[in-house]
Amino acid sequence: MSGSLSRGLLGLGRKTGAAPALARNYLKSANIPLAKYGGRHTVTMLPGDGIGPEMMGYVKEIFRYAGAPVDFETVHLDPTTDNYDDLYNAISSVKRNGCAIKGNIETKLNRPDIKSRNVEMRNDLDLFVNIVRGKSQAGVKTRHEDIDIVMMRQNTEGEYSMMEHENVPGVVESLKIMTDGHAERLCRYSFEWARANGRKKVTLIHKANIMKVTDGLFLEVSRRVAKDFPDIQHEQMIIDNCCMQLVSNPWQFDVMILTNLYGTIVANLVCGLIGGPGVISGINVGPRYAIFEPATRNTGSKLTGSNRANPCAMINASADMLAHLGLDYHSGLIRDAVDTTINVDMVHTEDVGGRATSMDVVQNVINHIKSSTK
Repeated sequence: MSGSLSRGLLGLGRKTGAAPALARNYLKSANIPLAKYGGRHTVTMLPGDGIGPEMMGYVKEIFRYAGAPVDFETVHLDPTTDNYDDLYNAISSVKRNGCAIKGNIETKLNRPDIKSRNVEMRNDLDLFVNIVRGKSQAGVKTRHEDIDIVMMRQNTEGEYSMMEHENVPGVVESLKIMTDGHAERLCRYSFEWARANGRKKVTLIHKANIMKVTDGLFLEVSRRVAKDFPDIQHEQMIIDNCCMQLVSNPWQFDVMILTNLYGTIVANLVCGLIGGPGVISGINVGPRYAIFEPATRNTGSKLTGSNRANPCAMINASADMLAHLGLDYHSGLIRDAVDTTINVDMVHTEDVGGRATSMDVVQNVINHIKSSTK
């Protein structure tokens, strides 16, 4: 994806307004300039859990060979505790640096008192949209070919509000939040991105036949925004039908707008259609900050230390980050090396039908970078 994906429409990296007031003890965005010293960018690195730390090691090594002028400020998070000092440190770091590269942070399922650090970070940094481009790879054999779908997932409202409570023993409620302003911001960003990138159709995915108020508002706002973009076809589809249509006829989709929960389901489904979780990256975008990570947000815990995990998604995320920083040469250098590794040299890990190790893939990427910079 080009640098315009995250920078062009939102002016990321420049001050576009104050972030929401937060009753926290970390840095406020206010007028804090983003960290850049002597022509080098400082970026927050959040290794996360599972295979995340290994992937970050690969990214550092590739950046070294590519000569990318980036220094990393590493912040580790501990998802097992209800002490959120680590989260506050991470958020302060992202506010200071403007962007981060991130591995997934595991959330303990059996501790309702511990909030998801992934969700808290996206909310507090106002990263209102998650962008995933599901594009087929010529070198990866799948059931469907020539898929190219961009998913715009709601990141800060919807089903992931984490507002749950027990009314009486055995009776619990979970709130789904939808506001007109946030829905319009997401829809308008999606239509503007579609127009700027030559896309012809935007499809809103919903469940308004059942969730008549929340998804009804989502659908209403989408239709209202679509009137300002007569050059772009606007459609709507119910989420269950959407999943079936993706499997049977994915080529009908171009740009999709989805709520938080539908977005994570559909993004994972599309990643499965084009080769699995180890191939493509995702971008979390807000008015001032951005976080880059693999598209499916998996920890890959079962693959930790096995030298079998596919590093391409994280490497692609790092290339997206470089484009966002305006380092187009370095971004293209890494992206082209990954593309050649997957689609020309056919160096594939197990998840995409090959026998290569993680290090085989990384070394092949490095070899291409070295040959391109001689």
